[in-house]
Amino acid sequence: METGNYSEVTEFFLVGLSQYPELQLLLSVLCLIMYLIILLGNSLLIIIISLDSRLHTPMYFFLGNLSFLDICYTSSTVPQMLVMFMSGRKSISFIGCALQMVISLGLGCTECVLLAVMAYDRYVAICNPLRYPIIMNRVLYVQMAAWSWIIGYLISLVQTVLTMILPFCGNNVIDHLTCEILALLKLICSDISMNVLIMAVGSIVILVIPLLLIFVSYVFILSSILRINSAEGRKKAFSTCSAHLTVVILFYGSALFMYTKPKTKYTKVSDEIIALSYGVVTPMLNPIIYSLRNKEVKEAMKKVLSRQWHLWKI
Repeated sequence: METGNYSEVTEFFLVGLSQYPELQLLLSVLCLIMYLIILLGNSLLIIIISLDSRLHTPMYFFLGNLSFLDICYTSSTVPQMLVMFMSGRKSISFIGCALQMVISLGLGCTECVLLAVMAYDRYVAICNPLRYPIIMNRVLYVQMAAWSWIIGYLISLVQTVLTMILPFCGNNVIDHLTCEILALLKLICSDISMNVLIMAVGSIVILVIPLLLIFVSYVFILSSILRINSAEGRKKAFSTCSAHLTVVILFYGSALFMYTKPKTKYTKVSDEIIALSYGVVTPMLNPIIYSLRNKEVKEAMKKVLSRQWHLWKI
């Protein structure tokens, strides 16, 4: 194959959905509205968790991490997409593309691990309630959250570096809405078998293993809930993990649908819409799900909002 230095390409052009200008206009309005909801909803959730001492527990610490992650993830892609949709400016610098890829991929990988960590937290809380404060002590749950971020960004950094050092040989048109690693690999004019192998290993580490851990955790959780004699007790136990399970289904469901469904020449547009869905819709729904399905969050939210309303009237 033809070889060359990757520095021959200094910028990329993102042309995803460019053949559908009406759809781009609609998506720009929807993305802007959803992005504002994401910023407001997740920021409010972080503030409530920080201000209410009753929510200073491992579950809400992980939830705060998830909300912060969602804000960062959408901020790494949505503003650039809005500029592309509204102004028609399709170009992004080589460095900008690499940064966007390492940030968004790292945050996506981190969320996969963090969701598994949250499932383990619910498993300990429901299956070992008496030992929960001892097992999930502050040192452990802070380390678990930190390692979620470290693992996610190590995988992202390795995959991004191994992609960006390969020769693009002047091919700089990305048929996607963002600098997505699979779209970039199609532009490389050298052997990418090592990249494919490393991506497969990475997928096992941050997709398959966390999903298996979540599945096993909820098997034990369901078994413990069914053994509770009181109907009220079963309802309360299930309510503490139903929000997390809903988020897991939304996140993994859309991701697995996009990456495992059969590919045809008609699926490219649907792939980009689905990618946009789990990149924007899921972060928007997360705070709504956790606030509507969680009594403690709703009470804390009312308390914080009423306090702020009282101060404003004064």
